[in-house]
Amino acid sequence: MPCPKAVAPKVVRSPRPTPPPSVAEHRVVGGEALATTGLVVPPGAPAPPKVTATSWLVADLDSGEVLGGCGPHEYATPASVQKLLLAATMLPLLDPAKVVTVTRADLDIAPGSSAVGLLPGGRYRVETLWLGLLMQSGNEVANVLARLGGGADGAAGGVRLMNEQARRLGARQTNAVTPSGLDAPGQFTSAYDLALIARACFDHPTFRRYALTERTRIPAQKALRGKGFEIQNENQLIYRYSGALGGKTGFTDYARHTYVGAAERDGRRLVVTLLGAEPRPLRGWEQGAALLDWGFALPRQAGVGRLVEPGELDAGPSPSAPEPTAAPPLAATASATVADGPGAGMFVALAVGAVAIALAVIAARRSRAAGRPPGG
Repeated sequence: MPCPKAVAPKVVRSPRPTPPPSVAEHRVVGGEALATTGLVVPPGAPAPPKVTATSWLVADLDSGEVLGGCGPHEYATPASVQKLLLAATMLPLLDPAKVVTVTRADLDIAPGSSAVGLLPGGRYRVETLWLGLLMQSGNEVANVLARLGGGADGAAGGVRLMNEQARRLGARQTNAVTPSGLDAPGQFTSAYDLALIARACFDHPTFRRYALTERTRIPAQKALRGKGFEIQNENQLIYRYSGALGGKTGFTDYARHTYVGAAERDGRRLVVTLLGAEPRPLRGWEQGAALLDWGFALPRQAGVGRLVEPGELDAGPSPSAPEPTAAPPLAATASATVADGPGAGMFVALAVGAVAIALAVIAARRSRAAGRPPGG
């Protein structure tokens, strides 16, 4: 069944990066009904709203039930919604009260891409950095946080930890190359993977507080003669959607508009993820809001799959070995075509240092205990 599509204005796009080869086991993570390039919704469900996003998914944050999606396991480029993976990885590792110094290397971002306006040599609390990352989508802030969490290996170590976290969460179609989501060869995700990552983020009370912060002040840097200034949250969902819990916007030439948003209604928390959208006739957050409305209108027991739990896939057979079917296929309305276009491989072997391993273990233990300019 084709996905309901809104007609978007014609735009000039950069060539789409070539995705990695399809892996059959990754396409059925969460349920066999999700392995479709088309629409998958519960039997008898009303048609979802027409959106321009090339892929999307709606899921229950608490139960993990997937309510529906369009090409949920299709590869796409993330843009700044990748910052959610950075948050899911580094929030348990970094002390929010710690004061850190920004380096010139941290400010090495694409000209014209989104930035908070940190100064080289400036000293900022980690909490201020998180607010700058999630409210203003600062790409230089992503570099700082990845460097801090990456230990001796710096930002590269931070990206490595992000990929380890993605694997632990079950996001097998996600590969981070930059901490900010700025486009880079070999960097991909999927709507399903983003839901897993968002679920991990919203499990953190600190993240929920940051995501709902409407405005904050970046402190003056008197030693550098830099004035303080105020920033506001770019995510319009928190201002205009009743029960909004927050989320993240994103945009690059390759990714187009990407969006993750969550809301609560009648004690039910849903998350929506969408990739490859155009901002007309509806902006990314508006498309997300329409899909949230659709999800909230469905019965609580309706579903077509589920979000896997952290570590669940690692406890099973190796991806290279045939996996037995754990349950009969879910009854769902889905496209009969299941195919990925061929593409060049992107798998890059990443060396794992001892410091990175230790940090990843700490992150796992603690987690158990508990559109605008490019890159925006």
